[in-house]
Amino acid sequence: MDLNMGKYAFFVWGSYGVTALALLSLTVLSVRAHRERARKLRALQETLAAEKAQKVDA
Repeated sequence: MDLNMGKYAFFVWGSYGVTALALLSLTVLSVRAHRERARKLRALQETLAAEKAQKVDA
C-alpha cells in the first residue's frame, strides 16, 4: 500500500481528518438528539397515562 502522496499529502490527510470529525460530530449530535426526544416522549406518555387515570377515577 503506497501512502506517498507527494505535495498533496496535507490536503488528502486533512480531508480525511475533516471528514472523520464531521462524521463523529454528526453521530454524537444524533445520539444526543435521540436521547432527548426519547426523554420527552416518555414524559409525555407518563403525563397522558396520569390524565387518563384521573379521568377513570372521576
